[in-house]
Amino acid sequence: MCGLSGEIRFDGRPADIAAVERMTAAMADRGPDGTGLWSLGPVALGHRRLKIIDLSDRAAQPMVDAEAGLAGVFNGCLYNYRELREVLLGEGYRFFSTSDTEVLLKAYRHWGPRCVDHFKGMFAFAVAERDTGRLVLGRDRLGIKPLYLTRDADRLRFASTLPALLAGGGVRTDIDRVALHHYMTFHSVVPSPRTILTGVEKLPPATVRTIEPDGTARDDRYWHPTFTRPREGGVPGTGAVQLDLLRSGMGEMGPAQWREAVLDALRAAVRRRMVADVPVGVLLSGGLDSSLIVALLAEEGQRDLATFSVGFQAAGGESGDEFAYSDLVAKTFGTDHHRILVDDRRLLPALGEAVGAMSEPMVSHDCVAFYLLSQEVARHVTVVQSGQGADEVFAGYDWYPPLEHVARPDAVEAYAKVFFDRPHDGLAEILQQDYLIGHDASAEFVREHLAVPGADTALDAVLRLDTTVMLVDDPVKRVDNMTMAFGLEARTPFLDHELVELAAMCPPELKLAAGGKGVLKEAARGLVPDEVIDRPKGYFPVPAIRHIHGPFLSMVRDTLTGPTARSRGLFRPAMVDKLLAAPDQYRTTLGANALWQLGLLELWLQAQGV
Repeated sequence: MCGLSGEIRFDGRPADIAAVERMTAAMADRGPDGTGLWSLGPVALGHRRLKIIDLSDRAAQPMVDAEAGLAGVFNGCLYNYRELREVLLGEGYRFFSTSDTEVLLKAYRHWGPRCVDHFKGMFAFAVAERDTGRLVLGRDRLGIKPLYLTRDADRLRFASTLPALLAGGGVRTDIDRVALHHYMTFHSVVPSPRTILTGVEKLPPATVRTIEPDGTARDDRYWHPTFTRPREGGVPGTGAVQLDLLRSGMGEMGPAQWREAVLDALRAAVRRRMVADVPVGVLLSGGLDSSLIVALLAEEGQRDLATFSVGFQAAGGESGDEFAYSDLVAKTFGTDHHRILVDDRRLLPALGEAVGAMSEPMVSHDCVAFYLLSQEVARHVTVVQSGQGADEVFAGYDWYPPLEHVARPDAVEAYAKVFFDRPHDGLAEILQQDYLIGHDASAEFVREHLAVPGADTALDAVLRLDTTVMLVDDPVKRVDNMTMAFGLEARTPFLDHELVELAAMCPPELKLAAGGKGVLKEAARGLVPDEVIDRPKGYFPVPAIRHIHGPFLSMVRDTLTGPTARSRGLFRPAMVDKLLAAPDQYRTTLGANALWQLGLLELWLQAQGV
């Protein structure tokens, strides 16, 4: 896990080494263990290293394969790098390190850009070809590792974080009004390739982009989970898991077989994510997902596993911790458990720091929870497993049951009703005229996505959307940004692409059973205490942000009414005054604090100097 950056120029000039050095330096937190730069003519690469696999200097980046004429930088982890290394050794390749970075370079040399088909892991990478002048960028299937880009007629730059691109300079920073529409309506999700800034885009997940020396580029979207059940004659989509399931008669499987299939796939996913040359811990919220990870690691023979839970002071009548459940799991499996109780006096300054660590504005109040948790965890371990993603993959959220019997033609309207923060028409009351657009961009995006072939039912189509879009640009991004602020690598077994493919084929009624995640709950029976499985759904609660008061309210008021915000003129003053007068009264469809949504965006823009 690291931070990467680089530039390719199209105007005949050499790469701007100073700009790449600034971008690289801006990501020191992501890679505290080393730094490196490489350049050749119009291309330059930069890297900050977090040592996880092969702790020696042989694994330093940028890494060069002189014989093949390749140079590369890589962020993430290839969990199957040892297996790939054996395959490549059998093909005659020789290795000078034991790192997964070198495996990536050799795999690129052997298979070309479609090397990604062979990877099991999370990754973003850049590979420069000496002989062709070509630059190839790639991102993992679920977008677990970020990659931001900015380009003009003369050059393209890329980095693991948006603030790093800003540090490089020359970025257009006016607000993208379509992205703003998404932020204000689509539950604060801004789908790739857009970001809130016009001059910055994201490489979409499951995408390899090939950039030629003249600036022309082409994208290859290499993974398409279709969310359909197997049928005789073939399985839509890709992946060895799907083909194996077809051969085993998956189409006729009952609930018990699905339970076993899910458990086997999750076992494999958790086992893969133990690959490291440093200790691996677990973020233990006390919910089903992280508790099941702990149970499976115990089943694998892990002893004295380090687990970590965070809690906050109560506010607005809402409890701020779930220690009763995490303590139960820690006691059941004998983990080396760490309870972190955060005083509100520590929360306020950390909130500003967490906003500064965001590559994009992220409204969810658990950002600061992950931030403070990561700060403590990084004192003990460098790698953790996390339960993130299970709710999207196995239909655990409360907006899924109302969609179960919706007809496909009605899916857009039904989804918007339960998920969108507010209707398109409601923006005129919030945004100033200059920031409004004349069409419902979010509904159009969802309509186009749901109309893609595949997905047997409306709920399948929505789960496909949430797994490949919402999950990527909300919770996954949240975990990456907050953990990497302290050089902590978070691994997410529920986002193992083979497990996701399996879950995509699972009948919706099995996922919706038992109040959501039914098939996963059944898989956990006998492994996880029933009290955890049958408890009400929880989350990382931060009551002081859900119920804004005291110094938190003062911070938001100062941000939204100060000279910078007034000069920007983003929000209508009447709406700002209305929300400030009753900060806990106005909520979005899913219960988020409407005042915080406005305040967080302005806080982020100011933190980035935009």
